[in-house]
Amino acid sequence: MQIQHIDELTQSIEKIEKVVLASARELPYYSKLATLPGVGRILGMTITLEVGEVTRFAGPGNFASYCRTVEAQRVSNSKKKGENNSKCGNKYLSWAFVEAANFARRFDERCRKWFDRKAARTSNVIATKALACKLAKAAWYLMSEETDYDSKRMFGEPAKTK
Repeated sequence: MQIQHIDELTQSIEKIEKVVLASARELPYYSKLATLPGVGRILGMTITLEVGEVTRFAGPGNFASYCRTVEAQRVSNSKKKGENNSKCGNKYLSWAFVEAANFARRFDERCRKWFDRKAARTSNVIATKALACKLAKAAWYLMSEETDYDSKRMFGEPAKTK
């Protein structure tokens, strides 16, 4: 009986996803975000719906800050003066870009190489958040300039091998 119930719920979820995906294709930034590494159907829909109008962000840094992918610091004279509000921004975008970073490091070679270099110098958590920040900034460019993803723009030219 439980297996039958699970099967019925799975069918319901598939029907809902089909309807939502059909409406998401009409959203302005969805197709551009789908070209970003680590961003699939669900993350693309989440980011598109949570961002709203991208013109409200002055630049990629402001967007990354809203996505909670940068550290909030209060520093004066190179000394820590307190904790900033780490809860400012959109928690759903934060989740979406960290998930995208995890998928990107698994399935995209350029992201994996960049992540491995960053993780060797710091830690896996910091490297994941840094990759999420790079993806958030790349997403801002994709949405504001309406272009497709270009790995050369995100990571620079690949090093020449001898």
